[in-house]
Amino acid sequence: MDARIYKPAKTAMQSGRGKTKDWVLEFVSESKRSSDPVMGWTSIDDTTGQVRLHFDSREQAIAYAKREGLTFIVEEPREVKRLLKSYSENFSATRKQPWTH
Repeated sequence: MDARIYKPAKTAMQSGRGKTKDWVLEFVSESKRSSDPVMGWTSIDDTTGQVRLHFDSREQAIAYAKREGLTFIVEEPREVKRLLKSYSENFSATRKQPWTH
């Protein structure tokens, strides 16, 4: 069974960095989805795609995957680019865009 180990990025709905400190092990399933013709519900035979395991560190997630005999891929987190600005830069004389209302 394949697994993916990654550190989740913050969602667009968050201003903080909540829920981004843990490492997640997520199973990758290749099973087909089928839809019920009467009700329109979507079903799947393999429910491991719904399982997410959270770990405090990358090493713990890798150790778990090795212990369970899983083949896994580790995705490294991207570096966060912080753009430091201050409120006074809105009124700077060297502003690149003209001030308009």
